[in-house]
Amino acid sequence: MIDHDKTNNILNITLAQLNPLVGDITNNVAAMVKAAQQARDTLNADVIIFSELAVCGYNSEDLLLRPEFISKIEQAIQSLIQVKNIILIFGLPVLSPDNILTNRAQVFLNNQLLCDYIKSHLPNYGVFDEQRYFAPGHEPGLFKVRNITCGIGLCEDFWTSSYIETLKNKGASLIFNLNASPFDIQKSNLRMQHMSAQCQSNQISMIYVNQVGGQDDLLFDGGSFALNNTGQMIHQSPFFEESLQNVTYDLTQHQFIEKPITHSFHLESMLYKALVLSIRDYINKNNFKGVILGLSGGIDSALVLSLAVDALGKDRVEAVMMPYHYTAPMSLEDAEQEANLLGVKYSVLPIESVYNALNDTLSSSFVGLEQDVTEENLQARIRGILLMAMANKKQYMVLNTGNKSELSIGYTTLYGDMVGGFNVLKDVSKTLVYQLAKWRNQTQEIIPKRVISRPPSAELAPNQIDQNSLPPYHELDKILSLYIEKNQSIQQIIAFGFEKEWVEKIITWIHANEYKRRQSVIGPKISTLAFDRERRYPITTPKTVTL
Repeated sequence: MIDHDKTNNILNITLAQLNPLVGDITNNVAAMVKAAQQARDTLNADVIIFSELAVCGYNSEDLLLRPEFISKIEQAIQSLIQVKNIILIFGLPVLSPDNILTNRAQVFLNNQLLCDYIKSHLPNYGVFDEQRYFAPGHEPGLFKVRNITCGIGLCEDFWTSSYIETLKNKGASLIFNLNASPFDIQKSNLRMQHMSAQCQSNQISMIYVNQVGGQDDLLFDGGSFALNNTGQMIHQSPFFEESLQNVTYDLTQHQFIEKPITHSFHLESMLYKALVLSIRDYINKNNFKGVILGLSGGIDSALVLSLAVDALGKDRVEAVMMPYHYTAPMSLEDAEQEANLLGVKYSVLPIESVYNALNDTLSSSFVGLEQDVTEENLQARIRGILLMAMANKKQYMVLNTGNKSELSIGYTTLYGDMVGGFNVLKDVSKTLVYQLAKWRNQTQEIIPKRVISRPPSAELAPNQIDQNSLPPYHELDKILSLYIEKNQSIQQIIAFGFEKEWVEKIITWIHANEYKRRQSVIGPKISTLAFDRERRYPITTPKTVTL
């Protein structure tokens, strides 16, 4: 309970790391009310802090432009601010009487508004588009808790030194930082290092709360933390999990009481957990009964199967092998073994009769034309039709199994292996696929070693392996990363020691296949620059690129 006689010099603060569903205002607020009551009654909290736009979820996109959406938010928060005897700090959009929409952090105690801060720095880069929706504020957010002045801000505010300096100059000794910060490989370390430096240079303590969960192609990793005025991290909430966790602030010493930090992850662990959450939230939040995928005996589909089972459980996952003449016996063996190890429903649907029927139908149209990649693509498209039909019948979703390396250069078939409702590997390079498969096998060997060690192949033609037409994947992925994520030119990439012919060919492929990527399945962003929201290139351009 709040200590109104102000004799207690300890402030218990609950970091509420929740997983909202965009647009589900009623249930989001109900979860916030429950968390506030639990924090007050069970965790003995004086303050609870939620994430940026926690009421409606981030990113609500053009829902924010609908007046009834904002009106529903205004009505729903009434149940939240009625929660007594705990300070509530939360984010929401607010429409002013003069019809200006703002992104705000509000602070309430016993139904009284203590602070109403308007976000002043609106990001408009990468995945962010806040200037489309919001007008900026111009005043700092400040309020009193007992004998101290607190500052408040929203995400991007604290990526500029001026705002935190302003709060410090206004007398703040403790800052509440509300976030909806999307995940990428480097983000957790980057945000912690940046905020730590800010706290140290300004000698100010900070509570940083981030939302968690998957929302379309964005992932939010949580990882909320508290930093002392020396920049030292004294608490970190778990990554990719909802949590209510307390920190204790000493009002006389103006710093947090230290306690051990137990949550940390290395790269593969962090990425694997991220991908599992992306499947779970996308399938569950969109009300699909389960998932189905084509199991080829290759490493990509093996990893996706593992991720799907870890996300949804074996009873909601189905795998199908669809062999043709070029499917190697080892692929059939390995696919069956993968399915058996994970305990999923597994079936084999040979496609030869369907392929022959389609070839017969097309024969008059193909008279005088040589056999080429068209026949290979026909195999992939048959498999896509079968998967979509089975998913349609069972109210399942098809999980696509293509990776970022293939999608980058168009090594994939439109309406074939590109079908599906969600592509968990869309932003995962082939190199990372191998790393994640090996990491997952450390816990339990569910991906046969032969699947990891054998040369990858689409198996659409005799003796076909990827490296007959591509450089080794570790080289390909470095070139792709330098060009796509690091924005390096052809000459700069060649200077790293890569062959000129390969660099030019790969970059030409990237641009020539933009039309495929525009039609590709949605998938979670995990890199520092993903396709779709972050990389928007024209489709119609010269295909021989010299940039």
